[in-house]
Amino acid sequence: MKAVLLGTAAGGGFPQWNCACALCVLARSGAVPSRSQDCLAISGTGDDWWLVNASPDIRTQITSCAALNPGPGPRDTPLRGALLTDAELDHALGLLTLRGGADLTVWAPGAVLHALQDQFDLRTVIDGYAPVAWRAVDEPFEIGGLRVEAVPISDKRPKYARSSTVDGPWVVAYRFTDVVTGGVLVYAPCLASWPAGFDEVVASADCLLLDGTFHAAAEMGSATGSSSGQASMGHLPITASLPELRRFPSVRRLYTHLNNTNPVLDPASPEALELREAGVEVPLDGTVIEL
Repeated sequence: MKAVLLGTAAGGGFPQWNCACALCVLARSGAVPSRSQDCLAISGTGDDWWLVNASPDIRTQITSCAALNPGPGPRDTPLRGALLTDAELDHALGLLTLRGGADLTVWAPGAVLHALQDQFDLRTVIDGYAPVAWRAVDEPFEIGGLRVEAVPISDKRPKYARSSTVDGPWVVAYRFTDVVTGGVLVYAPCLASWPAGFDEVVASADCLLLDGTFHAAAEMGSATGSSSGQASMGHLPITASLPELRRFPSVRRLYTHLNNTNPVLDPASPEALELREAGVEVPLDGTVIEL
């Protein structure tokens, strides 16, 4: 199994276009690395690739990853489709860029597929260009040498779907198992809490990519000087998840989906040092993981 972190930032990327917080200023000066929005590319064979989430930055992310280059035919592509962890726009709008593809499949929880059809109408727009196979992740399935299991995380709905009456789960993590090597990667970029049964999911993994959106519970308000609404965004802060991760030292642990206000974005910060001392990584865009 090979996975490439195409993007490691939360919605808006880093630096965020409308933010002049201290970290965004550092990023614009080149003092700390910039990051694009959350997206993973994964393959069990090295030939067929799948996106996990499809960010608005997807075109640049694809062109920056040699494994996703088109060919050998003029319109061939190794991309076979995408898996969505949720219905947030930051994780689905990139599908519009893929509208010129052929024979693509999108996997997502049933509630997410409903939202993208009945609440946002994204599916109708995309199908008007090139029909996509939309598949619900109700049971484990296999794609190109990988066994995939969706792990329900929460029922947090995107703002545009708040009126929906469809039952969840609305947010899932994905557990990928290489059917040849047995390697296991868990991708959970949106974690509202440490849910029941998640210990077993983490313990079974060789590599865990976890929601690192915020470092602290009131971070956005402190960084921007305004009321943030952070609590309603459904992201467990690192101060709450790190003690949990410390219990799994044999698992490779990485934080992703980092908000522009998160101090761990600065490798020189005390918060980043604490993670390094705990053996937990803050990977950059382009990081490759092989299991």
